[in-house]
Amino acid sequence: MQVFRGIHHPGIAPACALTIGNFDGVHRGHQAMLALLRSEAQHRGLPSCVMTFEPHPRDYFAHLAGKPELAPTRIATLRDKLSELERCGIDQVVVLRFDKPLATQPAQSFIDDMLVRGLGVRYVLVGDDFRFGAKRAGDYAMLDAAGSAQGFDVARMNSYEVHGLRVSSSAVREALAAGDMGKAAELLGRPYCISGHVVHGKKLGRDLGFRTLNVRFRHPKPAAMGIFAVRVKGLVGQPVNGVASLGVRPTVDDSGRVLLEVHCLDWPDSLGLEGGYGRCVQVELLHKLHDERRYDSLDALRAGIAQDETDARTWLAAHGG
Repeated sequence: MQVFRGIHHPGIAPACALTIGNFDGVHRGHQAMLALLRSEAQHRGLPSCVMTFEPHPRDYFAHLAGKPELAPTRIATLRDKLSELERCGIDQVVVLRFDKPLATQPAQSFIDDMLVRGLGVRYVLVGDDFRFGAKRAGDYAMLDAAGSAQGFDVARMNSYEVHGLRVSSSAVREALAAGDMGKAAELLGRPYCISGHVVHGKKLGRDLGFRTLNVRFRHPKPAAMGIFAVRVKGLVGQPVNGVASLGVRPTVDDSGRVLLEVHCLDWPDSLGLEGGYGRCVQVELLHKLHDERRYDSLDALRAGIAQDETDARTWLAAHGG
């Protein structure tokens, strides 16, 4: 899969079958849409293309209004979104920076400049609630009319439901916020996972007797926060069970930076003491133990981590871990 930042790259295909959206989480509704896109692209002999945005448009408008609380929580990092799009078989992804020029671009200009001249669209697939252009003035009817006039097909996909529930990024966020990892996995079609390179930290976990793998979550508002029983992939050949903290570490850090800290329940001997650094790991958050807690002392923190390890071992053992 090829990834392009913006539309002005010589490597972008001269024509494509396209879908447009934020695709936060790449949930089962997204997957159904991407499968249809691939089928239509293959039928037409075109590469499949996804246009997505970074930051999320609602992040941009929340910042513009000075109201960060209006920004949505983030399900996936850009790395994980791109990884899932590739797993769905997409040929190319165009990541557009959502900024003032894009936010104020008239809907017809978006069609003409971005879709027709920029990407050479021959087929465009959108969701049932798709809007675009300045002040969200563009809709499916406008896009369909433009397609008839300018020579590209337009299709709209209705909502995707699981057990009578409309699958959406909002529904995934609600499940993660509630700590319902089973429901989140149903909506996603897989366990909720965060990936990234293991980076050096302050080594506090080592001092406390619980060495950790540190993975940055590069967004200030993750959809899930708390302490979790997890499974780690990418360290060795087999997954490794662990307990993880995803959040801002209120007992030891006041920076507000989000970090995923994973303590492996049984550290692989083959890695040695320093063998985890630099590896790209995938951490599946399987079960939420509790919210983050602020402890009164490092001794209390140490005791809390020990209890979390015990609880994680118990849950994982009961669920085939």
